[in-house]
Amino acid sequence: MEEKKKKEIINDLITFTKSKDYYKKIGKAWKRDYLLFGPPGTGKSTMIAAMANLLEYDVYDLELTTVKDNTELRKLLIDTSSKSIIVIEDIDCSLDLTGQRKKKEEKDEEGDAKDPTSKKKKEDQEKSNESSKVTLSGLLNFIDGLWSACGGERIIVFTTNYVEKLDPALIRRGRMDKHIELSYYCFEAFKVLARNYLDLESHDLFETIGKLLEETKSSPADVAENLMPKSAEEDADPCLGKLMKAFEKAKEEAKLKAEEEEKVKAEEEKKAKDEKEGKDKKSDEEVKEKKTTGEEVKENGG
Repeated sequence: MEEKKKKEIINDLITFTKSKDYYKKIGKAWKRDYLLFGPPGTGKSTMIAAMANLLEYDVYDLELTTVKDNTELRKLLIDTSSKSIIVIEDIDCSLDLTGQRKKKEEKDEEGDAKDPTSKKKKEDQEKSNESSKVTLSGLLNFIDGLWSACGGERIIVFTTNYVEKLDPALIRRGRMDKHIELSYYCFEAFKVLARNYLDLESHDLFETIGKLLEETKSSPADVAENLMPKSAEEDADPCLGKLMKAFEKAKEEAKLKAEEEEKVKAEEEKKAKDEKEGKDKKSDEEVKEKKTTGEEVKENGG
Protein backbone atom coordinates (compact mmCIF):
# COMPACT_ATOMS: atom_id res chain seq x y z
CA MET A 1 0.00 0.00 0.00
CA GLU A 2 1.11 3.58 -0.59
CA GLU A 3 2.89 4.95 2.47
CA LYS A 4 0.60 7.98 2.83
CA LYS A 5 -2.54 5.83 2.74
CA LYS A 6 -1.03 3.33 5.16
CA LYS A 7 -0.18 6.04 7.71
CA GLU A 8 -3.68 7.46 7.44
CA ILE A 9 -5.24 4.08 8.29
CA ILE A 10 -2.79 3.41 11.14
CA ASN A 11 -3.50 6.84 12.65
CA ASP A 12 -7.25 6.23 12.35
CA LEU A 13 -6.99 2.89 14.17
CA ILE A 14 -4.76 4.18 16.96
CA THR A 15 -6.96 7.24 17.46
CA PHE A 16 -9.97 4.93 17.81
CA THR A 17 -8.32 2.86 20.58
CA LYS A 18 -7.61 6.03 22.58
CA SER A 19 -11.06 7.57 22.17
CA LYS A 20 -13.13 5.88 24.88
CA ASP A 21 -13.89 9.16 26.67
CA TYR A 22 -14.61 10.96 23.42
CA TYR A 23 -17.18 8.36 22.30
CA LYS A 24 -18.78 8.55 25.75
CA LYS A 25 -18.88 12.35 25.52
CA ILE A 26 -20.67 12.37 22.13
CA GLY A 27 -23.00 9.51 23.12
CA LYS A 28 -21.91 6.96 20.52
CA ALA A 29 -21.07 3.28 20.95
CA TRP A 30 -17.29 2.81 21.10
CA LYS A 31 -16.94 1.03 17.77
CA ARG A 32 -15.76 1.77 14.26
CA ASP A 33 -16.91 0.26 10.97
CA TYR A 34 -14.70 -0.28 7.93
CA LEU A 35 -15.58 -1.23 4.38
CA LEU A 36 -12.69 -2.78 2.43
CA PHE A 37 -13.40 -3.05 -1.28
CA GLY A 38 -11.50 -3.79 -4.46
CA PRO A 39 -10.72 -6.54 -6.98
CA PRO A 40 -9.77 -10.08 -5.83
CA GLY A 41 -6.20 -10.50 -4.60
CA THR A 42 -5.67 -6.88 -3.57
CA GLY A 43 -5.07 -7.62 0.13
CA LYS A 44 -8.41 -7.19 1.92
CA SER A 45 -7.95 -10.22 4.19
CA THR A 46 -4.29 -9.34 4.74
CA MET A 47 -5.37 -5.83 5.76
CA ILE A 48 -7.63 -7.29 8.46
CA ALA A 49 -4.77 -9.43 9.81
CA ALA A 50 -2.52 -6.35 9.84
CA MET A 51 -5.16 -4.36 11.75
CA ALA A 52 -5.49 -7.13 14.35
CA ASN A 53 -1.70 -7.41 14.74
CA LEU A 54 -1.30 -3.65 15.14
CA LEU A 55 -4.01 -3.31 17.81
CA GLU A 56 -3.58 -6.79 19.35
CA TYR A 57 -7.33 -7.42 18.95
CA ASP A 58 -9.12 -10.76 18.65
CA VAL A 59 -10.69 -11.53 15.27
CA TYR A 60 -14.19 -13.02 14.90
CA ASP A 61 -14.90 -14.28 11.38
CA LEU A 62 -18.68 -14.21 10.92
CA GLU A 63 -20.18 -16.39 8.16
CA LEU A 64 -23.70 -15.01 7.72
CA THR A 65 -24.98 -17.97 5.70
CA THR A 66 -24.60 -20.22 8.76
CA VAL A 67 -26.49 -17.85 11.10
CA LYS A 68 -30.06 -19.05 11.57
CA ASP A 69 -31.85 -15.73 12.11
CA ASN A 70 -31.57 -12.18 13.44
CA THR A 71 -31.90 -13.37 17.06
CA GLU A 72 -28.88 -15.65 16.69
CA LEU A 73 -26.99 -12.79 15.04
CA ARG A 74 -27.64 -10.59 18.09
CA LYS A 75 -26.52 -13.39 20.40
CA LEU A 76 -23.26 -13.74 18.48
CA LEU A 77 -22.64 -10.02 18.84
CA ILE A 78 -23.19 -10.15 22.59
CA ASP A 79 -20.81 -13.14 22.85
CA THR A 80 -17.92 -11.26 21.23
CA SER A 81 -15.42 -9.63 23.57
CA SER A 82 -14.20 -6.07 23.67
CA LYS A 83 -10.94 -5.34 21.84
CA SER A 84 -12.11 -7.37 18.87
CA ILE A 85 -12.55 -7.14 15.10
CA ILE A 86 -15.75 -8.69 13.73
CA VAL A 87 -15.27 -9.61 10.09
CA ILE A 88 -17.85 -10.36 7.41
CA GLU A 89 -15.95 -11.18 4.24
CA ASP A 90 -17.47 -11.03 0.75
CA ILE A 91 -20.64 -9.39 2.05
CA ASP A 92 -22.02 -9.27 -1.51
CA CYS A 93 -22.11 -13.10 -1.49
CA SER A 94 -23.75 -13.36 1.94
CA LEU A 95 -27.48 -13.95 1.70
CA ASP A 96 -29.79 -11.61 -0.18
CA LEU A 97 -28.28 -8.39 1.17
CA THR A 98 -27.23 -6.85 -2.11
CA GLY A 99 -30.17 -4.45 -2.26
CA GLN A 100 -31.73 -2.66 -5.16
CA ARG A 101 -34.20 -5.23 -3.80
CA LYS A 102 -37.48 -6.19 -5.48
CA LYS A 103 -37.34 -4.02 -8.59
CA LYS A 104 -33.83 -5.09 -9.48
CA GLU A 105 -34.64 -8.77 -8.88
CA GLU A 106 -37.67 -8.59 -11.18
CA LYS A 107 -35.68 -6.76 -13.83
CA ASP A 108 -32.87 -9.37 -13.75
CA GLU A 109 -35.13 -12.44 -13.77
CA GLU A 110 -35.53 -12.57 -17.54
CA GLY A 111 -31.80 -12.17 -18.19
CA ASP A 112 -30.88 -14.73 -15.51
CA ALA A 113 -33.13 -17.33 -17.12
CA LYS A 114 -31.02 -17.14 -20.31
CA ASP A 115 -27.66 -17.18 -18.49
CA PRO A 116 -26.81 -20.61 -16.96
CA THR A 117 -24.20 -19.11 -14.61
CA SER A 118 -26.61 -16.49 -13.25
CA LYS A 119 -29.33 -19.13 -12.93
CA LYS A 120 -27.07 -21.43 -10.87
CA LYS A 121 -25.96 -18.49 -8.71
CA LYS A 122 -29.60 -17.63 -8.06
CA GLU A 123 -30.38 -21.26 -7.11
CA ASP A 124 -27.44 -21.31 -4.70
CA GLN A 125 -28.66 -18.01 -3.26
CA GLU A 126 -32.15 -19.47 -2.69
CA LYS A 127 -30.68 -22.52 -0.92
CA SER A 128 -28.63 -20.20 1.27
CA ASN A 129 -31.72 -18.15 2.11
CA GLU A 130 -33.56 -21.32 3.13
CA SER A 131 -30.92 -22.13 5.76
CA SER A 132 -30.57 -18.55 7.03
CA LYS A 133 -33.26 -15.98 7.79
CA VAL A 134 -30.96 -13.07 8.56
CA THR A 135 -32.44 -9.96 6.96
CA LEU A 136 -30.92 -6.70 5.80
CA SER A 137 -32.75 -4.96 8.64
CA GLY A 138 -31.25 -7.43 11.13
CA LEU A 139 -27.76 -6.80 9.80
CA LEU A 140 -28.21 -3.01 9.95
CA ASN A 141 -29.25 -3.33 13.61
CA PHE A 142 -26.19 -5.52 14.19
CA ILE A 143 -23.95 -2.77 12.79
CA ASP A 144 -25.35 0.37 14.39
CA GLY A 145 -28.67 -0.42 16.05
CA LEU A 146 -29.46 -0.74 19.75
CA TRP A 147 -27.63 -4.07 20.08
CA SER A 148 -24.44 -2.69 18.59
CA ALA A 149 -23.96 -0.61 21.76
CA CYS A 150 -23.38 -3.78 23.84
CA GLY A 151 -19.75 -3.90 24.95
CA GLY A 152 -17.15 -1.57 23.52
CA GLU A 153 -13.87 -1.14 21.66
CA ARG A 154 -15.02 -3.14 18.66
CA ILE A 155 -14.25 -2.81 14.98
CA ILE A 156 -16.61 -4.23 12.35
CA VAL A 157 -15.13 -4.91 8.91
CA PHE A 158 -16.98 -5.75 5.70
CA THR A 159 -15.11 -6.80 2.58
CA THR A 160 -16.40 -7.00 -0.98
CA ASN A 161 -15.08 -7.33 -4.52
CA TYR A 162 -18.14 -5.56 -5.93
CA VAL A 163 -19.09 -2.54 -3.85
CA GLU A 164 -21.63 -1.41 -6.47
CA LYS A 165 -23.75 -4.51 -5.73
CA LEU A 166 -24.33 -3.61 -2.08
CA ASP A 167 -27.45 -1.93 -0.78
CA PRO A 168 -26.71 1.80 -0.25
CA ALA A 169 -28.30 1.58 3.21
CA LEU A 170 -25.63 -0.92 4.24
CA ILE A 171 -22.58 1.13 3.30
CA ARG A 172 -23.68 4.75 3.61
CA ARG A 173 -21.42 7.22 5.41
CA GLY A 174 -22.19 7.26 9.11
CA ARG A 175 -22.85 3.53 9.05
CA MET A 176 -19.57 2.50 7.45
CA ASP A 177 -17.23 5.03 9.07
CA LYS A 178 -14.34 4.49 6.69
CA HIS A 179 -14.29 3.22 3.10
CA ILE A 180 -10.89 1.83 2.06
CA GLU A 181 -10.29 0.94 -1.56
CA LEU A 182 -7.62 -1.69 -2.16
CA SER A 183 -6.84 -1.51 -5.83
CA TYR A 184 -4.26 -2.75 -8.31
CA TYR A 185 -0.58 -2.27 -7.67
CA CYS A 186 1.28 0.99 -8.19
CA PHE A 187 5.05 1.42 -8.50
CA GLU A 188 5.55 2.83 -4.99
CA ALA A 189 3.80 -0.19 -3.48
CA PHE A 190 5.89 -2.51 -5.68
CA LYS A 191 9.12 -1.02 -4.29
CA VAL A 192 7.97 -1.82 -0.75
CA LEU A 193 7.31 -5.44 -1.74
CA ALA A 194 10.66 -5.70 -3.58
CA ARG A 195 12.39 -4.47 -0.43
CA ASN A 196 10.50 -6.95 1.78
CA TYR A 197 10.87 -9.99 -0.49
CA LEU A 198 14.24 -9.43 -2.17
CA ASP A 199 16.02 -6.81 0.00
CA LEU A 200 16.16 -4.53 -3.05
CA GLU A 201 16.18 -0.75 -2.78
CA SER A 202 16.76 -0.24 -6.50
CA HIS A 203 17.48 -2.24 -9.68
CA ASP A 204 18.08 -1.63 -13.38
CA LEU A 205 14.74 -3.30 -14.19
CA PHE A 206 12.68 -1.09 -11.88
CA GLU A 207 12.02 1.54 -14.56
CA THR A 208 10.73 -1.07 -17.03
CA ILE A 209 8.61 -2.70 -14.32
CA GLY A 210 7.16 0.72 -13.43
CA LYS A 211 6.00 1.22 -17.03
CA LEU A 212 4.51 -2.29 -17.19
CA LEU A 213 2.63 -1.66 -13.95
CA GLU A 214 0.99 1.38 -15.53
CA GLU A 215 -0.10 -0.71 -18.52
CA THR A 216 -1.44 -3.76 -16.63
CA LYS A 217 -3.86 -4.38 -13.79
CA SER A 218 -1.81 -6.46 -11.36
CA SER A 219 -2.91 -7.33 -7.85
CA PRO A 220 -0.51 -7.58 -4.89
CA ALA A 221 -1.12 -11.35 -4.92
CA ASP A 222 0.12 -11.55 -8.54
CA VAL A 223 3.23 -9.49 -7.78
CA ALA A 224 4.07 -11.32 -4.55
CA GLU A 225 3.77 -14.75 -6.18
CA ASN A 226 6.35 -13.85 -8.82
CA LEU A 227 8.72 -11.98 -6.51
CA MET A 228 8.99 -14.81 -4.00
CA PRO A 229 12.11 -16.97 -4.65
CA LYS A 230 11.21 -20.59 -5.40
CA SER A 231 14.59 -21.98 -4.30
CA ALA A 232 17.66 -21.01 -2.28
CA GLU A 233 19.63 -20.46 -5.52
CA GLU A 234 17.20 -17.88 -6.93
CA ASP A 235 18.23 -14.26 -6.48
CA ALA A 236 16.60 -10.97 -7.49
CA ASP A 237 17.23 -11.15 -11.26
CA PRO A 238 15.24 -14.34 -12.02
CA CYS A 239 12.40 -13.19 -9.75
CA LEU A 240 12.14 -9.82 -11.47
CA GLY A 241 12.38 -11.61 -14.83
CA LYS A 242 9.42 -13.82 -13.86
CA LEU A 243 7.47 -10.75 -12.83
CA MET A 244 8.11 -9.01 -16.16
CA LYS A 245 7.01 -12.11 -18.09
CA ALA A 246 3.83 -12.24 -15.99
CA PHE A 247 3.16 -8.57 -16.80
CA GLU A 248 3.69 -9.16 -20.53
CA LYS A 249 1.34 -12.15 -20.43
CA ALA A 250 -1.31 -10.16 -18.51
CA LYS A 251 -0.95 -7.34 -21.04
CA GLU A 252 -1.51 -9.72 -23.95
CA GLU A 253 -4.49 -11.38 -22.24
CA ALA A 254 -6.04 -7.97 -21.55
CA LYS A 255 -5.60 -7.04 -25.22
CA LEU A 256 -7.27 -10.28 -26.39
CA LYS A 257 -10.10 -9.80 -23.91
CA ALA A 258 -10.68 -6.24 -25.11
CA GLU A 259 -10.76 -7.43 -28.74
CA GLU A 260 -13.20 -10.21 -27.84
CA GLU A 261 -15.46 -7.78 -25.98
CA GLU A 262 -15.35 -5.40 -28.94
CA LYS A 263 -16.28 -8.26 -31.27
CA VAL A 264 -19.20 -9.34 -29.06
CA LYS A 265 -20.37 -5.72 -28.81
CA ALA A 266 -20.26 -5.32 -32.60
CA GLU A 267 -22.23 -8.56 -33.07
CA GLU A 268 -24.86 -7.43 -30.56
CA GLU A 269 -25.18 -4.04 -32.26
CA LYS A 270 -25.54 -5.74 -35.67
CA LYS A 271 -28.16 -8.11 -34.29
CA ALA A 272 -30.09 -5.23 -32.74
CA LYS A 273 -29.87 -3.29 -36.02
CA ASP A 274 -31.09 -6.30 -38.05
CA GLU A 275 -33.99 -6.83 -35.65
CA LYS A 276 -34.94 -3.16 -35.90
CA GLU A 277 -34.78 -3.24 -39.70
CA GLY A 278 -36.86 -6.42 -39.70
CA LYS A 279 -39.49 -4.82 -37.50
CA ASP A 280 -39.53 -1.66 -39.63
CA LYS A 281 -39.90 -3.77 -42.78
CA LYS A 282 -42.71 -5.77 -41.23
CA SER A 283 -44.42 -2.59 -40.10
CA ASP A 284 -44.14 -1.10 -43.60
CA GLU A 285 -45.61 -4.27 -45.12
CA GLU A 286 -48.51 -4.19 -42.64
CA VAL A 287 -49.24 -0.54 -43.47
CA LYS A 288 -49.07 -1.32 -47.19
CA GLU A 289 -51.37 -4.33 -46.76
CA LYS A 290 -53.90 -2.27 -44.79
CA LYS A 291 -53.78 0.44 -47.44
CA THR A 292 -54.35 -2.10 -50.23
CA THR A 293 -57.23 -3.71 -48.31
CA GLY A 294 -58.77 -0.28 -47.73
CA GLU A 295 -58.57 0.55 -51.43
CA GLU A 296 -60.20 -2.77 -52.34
CA VAL A 297 -63.06 -2.17 -49.91
CA LYS A 298 -63.54 1.31 -51.33
CA GLU A 299 -63.72 -0.05 -54.91
CA ASN A 300 -66.19 -2.79 -53.93
CA GLY A 301 -68.28 -0.28 -52.03
CA GLY A 302 -68.26 2.04 -55.10
